[in-house]
Amino acid sequence: VADGSGPAAAAKGATTTIPIVMTSSTDPVGAGLVASLGRPGGNVTGLSSVSGELGGKLLEILKEIIPQLSRVVVPGPQPGSPTQDLFIKETELPARALKVQVTRVAVRGVEDYENVFRVAAKERAQALVVRIPPSIPPEHRKQFVQLVSKNRLPAIYQATNWIDAGGLISYGAERNFQFQRTAVYVDKILKGAKPAELPIEQPTKFEFVINLQAAKQIVLTIPPNVLTRADRVIK
Repeated sequence: VADGSGPAAAAKGATTTIPIVMTSSTDPVGAGLVASLGRPGGNVTGLSSVSGELGGKLLEILKEIIPQLSRVVVPGPQPGSPTQDLFIKETELPARALKVQVTRVAVRGVEDYENVFRVAAKERAQALVVRIPPSIPPEHRKQFVQLVSKNRLPAIYQATNWIDAGGLISYGAERNFQFQRTAVYVDKILKGAKPAELPIEQPTKFEFVINLQAAKQIVLTIPPNVLTRADRVIK
């Protein structure tokens, strides 16, 4: 079982025979993990997160909260990463429609965290759209969130474990449901199904979470119409 495209690619690089089930992958075809969503064709199957296609939605949420929003920074994998390139591509068109300038910043590890905020200050960014994989160690998530709070920047994430670390807002495929569906794949394979013939499943449940404690720390007011749409509000 691999949580994300990176771990799945590492597992695939180690074996072509042991079945690999992904809990999520932004673009499993583009990342070279499977031949197609309908017929993966190898030893990898599981779930897609479609997170690469959610950039417009994330910007819309930020724009509702910050009507004057015109500049955002997107920290995530460095250029050349299929998942990050897809996200930026899918975000550029809605960003133009919303009149928001998007600047990407490569994050390879915790050593790049401080640079995110240097770039944000230089670009006069008003918010972050965080694309750092949610599968990083909990202490690294907490370290990044603490820097976000210190720099008083609103940030939106795509997984609720960032909220568990003290993050402000998340919107994306519901991870608990993704893990439950992963177990279904594992069960099928253990009963004889072949990964090559198990279609990649796309998410059907999305979760929108707002952390008012984090909003208070950066002195940010979340409009009532946004709060009422949230699946969960942390007070």
